[in-house]
Amino acid sequence: MLTLLLVGLPAVTALTTGLLAVLVSPWWWCAAGPALLLAAVASYDLLQRRHSILRNYPLLGHLRFAMETIRPEVQQYFIERNVDGAPFDRDTRSIVYERAKGTDAEDPFGTELELDRPGTDYLVPSMSPRPVPTRPPRVRIGGPDCARPYDMALLNVSAMSFGSLSDRAVRALNEGARRGGFAHDTGEGGISEHHLAPGGDLVWEIGTGYFGCRTEDGDFDPRRFAEKAALDQVACVLLKISQGAKPGIGGVLPGSKVSREIAAVRGVPEGRTVISPPYHRVYRTPRELVRFVGRMRELAGGKPVGFKLCVGSRREFLAVCKAMLEEDVTPDFIVVDGAEGGTGAAPLEFADTVGLPLTEGLTTVHRSLVGTGLRDRIRIGASGKVATGGDIVKRLIQGADYTNSARAMMFALGCVQAQRCHTNTCPVGVATQDPRRARALDVEDKAARVQRFQEATVKSALQIMAAMGVDGPDGLTPSMLLRRVDPDTVRSHADLYTPLEAGQLLTSASVPSSWAGDWKAAHPDRFTPR
Repeated sequence: MLTLLLVGLPAVTALTTGLLAVLVSPWWWCAAGPALLLAAVASYDLLQRRHSILRNYPLLGHLRFAMETIRPEVQQYFIERNVDGAPFDRDTRSIVYERAKGTDAEDPFGTELELDRPGTDYLVPSMSPRPVPTRPPRVRIGGPDCARPYDMALLNVSAMSFGSLSDRAVRALNEGARRGGFAHDTGEGGISEHHLAPGGDLVWEIGTGYFGCRTEDGDFDPRRFAEKAALDQVACVLLKISQGAKPGIGGVLPGSKVSREIAAVRGVPEGRTVISPPYHRVYRTPRELVRFVGRMRELAGGKPVGFKLCVGSRREFLAVCKAMLEEDVTPDFIVVDGAEGGTGAAPLEFADTVGLPLTEGLTTVHRSLVGTGLRDRIRIGASGKVATGGDIVKRLIQGADYTNSARAMMFALGCVQAQRCHTNTCPVGVATQDPRRARALDVEDKAARVQRFQEATVKSALQIMAAMGVDGPDGLTPSMLLRRVDPDTVRSHADLYTPLEAGQLLTSASVPSSWAGDWKAAHPDRFTPR
């Protein structure tokens, strides 16, 4: 036995040495390593309980998830037509890119749209066009109680907060606004140094979190509000009641995103989760809302004050109108946000089903103010998928005095509609707080693009109005916008949305039957009728 052991020991030693040499050999790992890795992955797939596909199809099932990951890019770049993409189709994105770059935005060989599809709108050209104005018109914002009115451009930067957008994106937007002479809505995230440094005019938006003017427990702080509203760059103040992307719900800013800078801007503790409630603490009734608007104007030193909402109930808005009449207090402007959504991330159910689209919301607000005799005291801004000159003209016809744009301004910054705004992984540095990603955005270059886009788009709107035979927005009427309602019928917006006469709702005998129920039920001291 001892002899066998002595004889066999060298053989075992040689075999072990040989095996070790093979295992440490890079050639062995090149050949066997991938096989072992695949075997490990397959074993994991069979044992895990989360994905049924992987349990039934180990290894191969991963192809399904890989294809799902790149599906948006494949869809956008290889499958969809120029007029198919959503929320903005390729043609719309292209015209924004071209105008922002200052390149030719002409399109040869005719439209790709199906103009006979129901729901299509048409602007009416005139047989006697007018010369195109050399200077774009401005809209005076400021009612009878406003001591410091502001002249608003036809197209402005809509609400996007610092925190949602990168610091470089905010600076580029504000620098573009300064160069082009238009306004920049801060979003509800407060006024940051990035809003102030370039010097562009600001519309300070205040939401339910009262960021930048809040007490420690999250209530409205009049002293802090007055200090910020007194800043020279703050041209107007806007109270956000609701937004198109998610009307009626608040928001949560995770503590991991509350950096020292964002905490200082918003007036909240660093690193602590911040909750914006779905409701305001400063009012509960239409009358309280109207009174608070008046109080904000006093605290702001007479600067224009307004509110923004995504319209839902006509009855509720009429209740606000009744409160305005009884209190003799009106906002200087109202911004109507469409349920088409915007830059804010929202639950799919809210984005798809809650709130009125901009056309219905805008016409509701405009006609309500006309019918109550308040329209001449209040200017209306329209916010919702405004990207072209045609969009501006359409909204002016429907009752707006001016327009705001968020996503088109993001396109001007270089946004590629990756729809990753809420993931902090924006590929072009627009909607991210990742410094590595944000550094890709050159402020000087993008500011010039924002300015060029706004200028070219307003010029396009003026060209369209001239082709329609009017010298400016004051000449537009609802009869100049047509809609195909079915394959055989085209009707004007004057027929689809019957206009009210000034003060028509104030005389009971003249209230249209279609408005009578809502007007009777609307009460200045409650939003919900009894």
